[in-house]
Amino acid sequence: MHMQYNTRTQYIVDSQEAGPKLQSIVIGENSKMREVPENRQKTLRNQEKGDYFDPFLERNLEHPTTNGETLTHLLKASLGTGILAMPLAFQCSGLITGIFATVFVSFVCTYCSYSLVKCAHTLYRRTRVSSMSYADVAEVAFANGPKWSRNFSSVTRQSVLWLLFVTYFGTCSVYTVIIASNFDQLFTYHMGYELNLRSFIAILLIPLILLSYVPNLKYLAPVSMVANLLMATGLGITFYYTLSDMPNISERPAVGSLETFPSFFCLTVFAMEAIGVVMPLENNMKTPRNFLGIFGVLNVGMGGVTMVYILLGFFGYLKYGEATKSSITLNLPIEDVAAQMAKICISLAVFCTYGLQFFVCLEIIWTKIQENFEKSTMFHNYVLRTVLVTLSVLIAVAVPTIGPFIGLIGAFCFSLLGIVVPVLIEFATYWNDVTIWMTLRNVVLIIVGILALVFGTVNSVADIIAAYDPAQAVKCAINSTLTEPIAE
Repeated sequence: MHMQYNTRTQYIVDSQEAGPKLQSIVIGENSKMREVPENRQKTLRNQEKGDYFDPFLERNLEHPTTNGETLTHLLKASLGTGILAMPLAFQCSGLITGIFATVFVSFVCTYCSYSLVKCAHTLYRRTRVSSMSYADVAEVAFANGPKWSRNFSSVTRQSVLWLLFVTYFGTCSVYTVIIASNFDQLFTYHMGYELNLRSFIAILLIPLILLSYVPNLKYLAPVSMVANLLMATGLGITFYYTLSDMPNISERPAVGSLETFPSFFCLTVFAMEAIGVVMPLENNMKTPRNFLGIFGVLNVGMGGVTMVYILLGFFGYLKYGEATKSSITLNLPIEDVAAQMAKICISLAVFCTYGLQFFVCLEIIWTKIQENFEKSTMFHNYVLRTVLVTLSVLIAVAVPTIGPFIGLIGAFCFSLLGIVVPVLIEFATYWNDVTIWMTLRNVVLIIVGILALVFGTVNSVADIIAAYDPAQAVKCAINSTLTEPIAE
């Protein structure tokens, strides 16, 4: 018995086989599915049953990235400005609890990203394509999964695409506010008078447009390297202040209260999550097998990120205690030259990071355009880049207090994209080989994702109320990087 399903591609699944074995794949003439750009597709090749297909040998990239370049991008994506909120997170959890809880959150985020890429590698071989986007993986997994998932393949694809776009485009707008706010503070201190924050945001338009013109991830790698160096310098100066004249560890609680722990969880999840760049990074690798593995790019990168998060959170809270602010840079003395240099370095690092966040948005919209307009050229691509950057800056100019609203969107999107959806994709990909252990593990992860969604939404709503009614300010809310411009 054969069952045929029509989505963006036609899949013929043999229900008698053990597992969702793909018998054939036929891309229709009017199909809009586009796993990867045409010069990287190797579909319908050696289709005879039994032929071995190695998707990584078939991958044809014009500008592939090395392991080191991919690691650089991953570090930049994960070591965002959210790290500056880790001392506040430890204030909500306590010193010792914060260490173990940060490791747990890191494990969840890393495992879900690892699972997504692992499922993608399995689906490459089943569908005989060399690479897929996050949305493609979701669609193909659901189209070839159990009966309950097959009717949702197209909806899942579109949901992933728009959740990614809204989250990362909103992040781009917030980044402009963060950069402008830091320079505004320094300008006011040195010049003795204030300029409207909107003026600083508008000044960023041309530099950000030029940054967006970097053609691909290969050429963006040096920018990420510069960003990492700037962030390292800024964090190094910050560590200098936090390690100076530290109080005794006994002066800080080792365990926080249950009331504030959800805030820790939200701060850490949304600071460490980088699910949106995982598939673009893997798709552009020269040696994609090296992305996974015990000492693969993903594990090495996230392991290093976790150590830095723990160190800054621990020592930052130990140093400033209950006086810890939403961003550790706000605790640094503005009159010190070193502290000013830290703010400049971190602001420039955020500026450089804008390009990596923007790349996610660009690929989503550009793919849509190419699906519907066959005559699109690189000229149109650069027009799109200009329009998207301009829109992100205009939104920031119109609503400089956009941070809490994007925090609400991030709480909703990252909980689903970073935890829940990868788990569902794993169920759909290996649905005929599901074990009790896999079921228990994934149920726990789904519960964690739902908790992140609920607590993140509640705390983000509290931030919105605080932004427009300071009297209602919440002491320990999910500020992460998003409330930094408001606090400053």
